[in-house]
Formats: sequence, C-alpha cells, structure tokens
Amino acid sequence: MNFLETKDFVKDTNVSKTAQSTLMRSVYTWMTLALAITGLTAMYMAKSLTVINMMMQNSMLFWGVLIAEVVLVMYMSARINKISFTTATLLFIAYSILNGVTLSILFLVYTASSIATTFFVTAGTFGAMALFGYVTKKDLTRIGSLCIMGVIGLIIASVVNMFLHNTMMDMIISYVGVLLFVGLTAYDAQKIKHLLSGDDIEVNESTQKIALLGALTLYLDFINLFIYLLRILGDRK
Repeated sequence: MNFLETKDFVKDTNVSKTAQSTLMRSVYTWMTLALAITGLTAMYMAKSLTVINMMMQNSMLFWGVLIAEVVLVMYMSARINKISFTTATLLFIAYSILNGVTLSILFLVYTASSIATTFFVTAGTFGAMALFGYVTKKDLTRIGSLCIMGVIGLIIASVVNMFLHNTMMDMIISYVGVLLFVGLTAYDAQKIKHLLSGDDIEVNESTQKIALLGALTLYLDFINLFIYLLRILGDRK
C-alpha cells in the first residue's frame, strides 16, 4: 500500500467513524424524543378524566388501541425497507402517542411520585446496560436469544395469570421481566452498534431507517423495563 492509498484508507476510515457516530447519536435522540412524546401524552391524558373513564369503561376501545400499537410495530419492522424514512418517522411518532394513551392509566393506579422515582431508576439501569452492550467485547447473541425466548414465556405466563389472578405469580413475572429486559437492553445496544458499523457505512436513507428501527427497539426495552419495575417499586393509590 503506497502513501496515497494509505491516506485514502485513513480518510475513508474517519468518514465511516463519523457516520457511525452520527447514526448512533440519531438512535438515542429518536428514542429520547419518543419517550418524551409518550410521557407528555400520558400526563395530558391522565388529566382528561373523560377520556380515561371512557377507556376504563370500554374495554374494546382500550384493546383497540393496544392492537393498533402492535400492528404499527409489526408493519414498521416488516416494511422498513420499502417505506420512506419520513413515513417510518411518522409511524414511530404515532406509536409513541398511542403508547402514551395506554400508559396514562398508570397515573390512576400509581402515585405520581413513585412513577417519577421508577422512571429515574429505569433510566439509570437502562443507561448502564446500554453502555455495557456498546463497549463490551463479549458476544451477547446467546444472551439475547435466551432473553427473547424468555419474553415469549413471560407473555404466555402473563396471559395465564390474567385468569388466575395469582399475586405471587404476578410478582415473579415482574422480577423475571426486569431481568429479561435488562439483558435485552445490553443485547440490542450491541446489535445496533454492529448494524451501524463497518468500513463502508455512511449516512443515507437506508442507514437512517436502521437507526430509527434501532431507536424503536431500545424504546420498547425501556418502556417494558419501566413497567415491570413500576409493578415492583410503585406505590398504589
């Protein structure tokens, strides 16, 4: 490799590192923005007793919003390569709003102070695990696979307990949920880093959509971790 080739190689490497830094920054910026939208929506909805009572009394409306959320996530994940970045962004924002609507019910169950405390505990835990996932040299693929299988089992157990109403089982589900999403946070942070790294990485619409999908993934990790921690730490009214 001659001097000119070496110079071009260093230049390309610096460009790739800059692109990776920009895209990773976008991941956490979008995730933070989505959390802010969800939080503000939830607080606004909690003050609207008419809407809250409507959702509490009309189970079909509540489940309709939940189903809409699932459909949005599935659609974004399946069609991310075919839709535009603008469309994906609008869908992400729409999902953040819908999630805020459903989470507003938490303000009727738990005290505002315990919700705030749990949020900061979640933020600290999430931040530590995301940083670990980003900097560790250990391959977290196996841990991630186990956590994903664990989440499937957790969903099944939660559905079963909806009929059993077993308090002890509910508490076990909450603790297991925290452990699973702590692991998933580290795994997803590492996976996103790998997706947005490489000598030929650049900032374009395709990589921006990957970053947005990464933000959605970490957003879901944060929300689920928050909910399970709230079930453990939250003070009920």
